[in-house]
Amino acid sequence: MSVNSPFYNLSEVPTFTLTSTDIENGGELSGPQLSGAMGVDGGQDVSPQLSWSGFPEETKAFAVTCYDPDAPTGSGFWHWVVTDLDASTTSLPANAGDPSADLLPAGTVTLRNDAGEPRFVGAAPPQGHGPHRYFFIVTALAEPLGLDESASPAFAGFNMFFKGIARASLECTFELK
Repeated sequence: MSVNSPFYNLSEVPTFTLTSTDIENGGELSGPQLSGAMGVDGGQDVSPQLSWSGFPEETKAFAVTCYDPDAPTGSGFWHWVVTDLDASTTSLPANAGDPSADLLPAGTVTLRNDAGEPRFVGAAPPQGHGPHRYFFIVTALAEPLGLDESASPAFAGFNMFFKGIARASLECTFELK
């Protein structure tokens, strides 16, 4: 596993299945999942539909994230972080990352992404920087993280390190030429 993998410093945990009707593992992101807010033509900042199954029975909560490890920041770029989804939640509809759509289950916590917004922001790599990878990850948790909206995505990730018992992911790409 390369150092530029979002899983490089994480414990090995069991995996489960993550699917989407909007994106596919190894596929390229398109208009809905690109960022119009960050200037990508045709970008709509719509989080993809996600469904998951096969997670451990002892799962008490989930966290859903979208992360770009290839961003030229030294720390990657968090596009979306939602924590404390109840263990009975096994899917999110498209656009659940828009707080005005009110599509997330009660009790979930959405943290500010690296653009400073408590929502999903789509792909927007620097033009000519080459292809970027976008990891949509669902982490099964032994217990809710218990963080409030002021926590940083990195702090959420740190807490997931201790409370994560399994994970599922889809890796997509996008390049702004």
